[in-house]
Amino acid sequence: MQSGFRLGLIINPIAGVGGQAALKGSDDVAEQALAQGVLPQAQRRVAVALEQLLPLRDQLQLFAAPGAMGSDLLTELGFEHQVVGELSDPNQTSAEDTERCAAALQETGVDLLLFAGGDGTARNICNQISSNQLVLGIPAGVKIHSGVYAVNPRAAGELVALLIKGDLVRLREADVRDIDETAFRQGQVKTRHYGELSVPEEGRFVQQVKQGGREVETMVLDDIAAWLQEEQSEETGWILGPGSTNLGLLDAMGLQGTLLGVDVLRGGELLLQDATEQQLWALVEQGGDWRILVTAIGGQGHILGRGNQQLSPRIIRAVGLDNLLVVATKTKLTTLDGRPFLVDSGDAELDQQLTGLRRVLSGYREEMLYPVSWKAE
Repeated sequence: MQSGFRLGLIINPIAGVGGQAALKGSDDVAEQALAQGVLPQAQRRVAVALEQLLPLRDQLQLFAAPGAMGSDLLTELGFEHQVVGELSDPNQTSAEDTERCAAALQETGVDLLLFAGGDGTARNICNQISSNQLVLGIPAGVKIHSGVYAVNPRAAGELVALLIKGDLVRLREADVRDIDETAFRQGQVKTRHYGELSVPEEGRFVQQVKQGGREVETMVLDDIAAWLQEEQSEETGWILGPGSTNLGLLDAMGLQGTLLGVDVLRGGELLLQDATEQQLWALVEQGGDWRILVTAIGGQGHILGRGNQQLSPRIIRAVGLDNLLVVATKTKLTTLDGRPFLVDSGDAELDQQLTGLRRVLSGYREEMLYPVSWKAE
């Protein structure tokens, strides 16, 4: 299978069947709706989204739930893919199938889990995946109270296409909500919050701009520094890689960092300046909660392996790959013209594990998605 953006797919094939039957939802009444002759529409709606990705199929690595929950439609549309997960009964899918397949797809390391359904499906997804897993819903159900869905199937496909092409896409945490269908059928709307999922938004932004829409770099750094200060505690240590961006963050916090060295911060105080790899290892080896904050070094977009070799593979693994954070203003991201960040840690396996979409701190509590690769593309 070709390499590229790793996309997972789950379809609730009976989502929305209760709508045409005036059953105010599909939970527990799908058989009744189908008996009335209602034809499921979820597959058709997902096809609308996937058609936006046909020109990009060579850049996709697709993983799908079996049968009607994903694989059948991908085969029909001509997408190569790998089937992941199992169904209890291929002829009658269930919420348990959705949860089991969601967990299996997350295990494959998909960059985005694309799913189709309604609020019940979103609940099933939320039950199984971690907060770090990026998801996007294709609206196919009767009830769409959750904020994890695109406005329509075509919009979902276009947003996924932006991610595949490496365009700037902002992240947000969106609520998963559902109503009590029994109460709803009696004319009462009772919604409940079940959790949050991380979803992409189209990256059209005007935050921190002046004349002509130009981003003011120093203001953005001040904003990120304000976030970093709020995150300070005695429990969490921060390892800041070299570069003018991280130096600017420390300056904004009133701390004297080093331009070309690695500095260590905890509780708002500098523990180490210009630390060596051995000094860093001595700290992280003791355990505890650590974060690594890096920025692109050099002009080629490297975030590891150019001027920050102090951040060795053993340190990155000890801290945890999810705790390796990238900081970059949107202005700096756009100067890369879509080229990915590069990693050259000296450990080929680690570089491969870091490949894919990573969260980039680009403003005050604002995150973007940006691709990372072990090779220039």
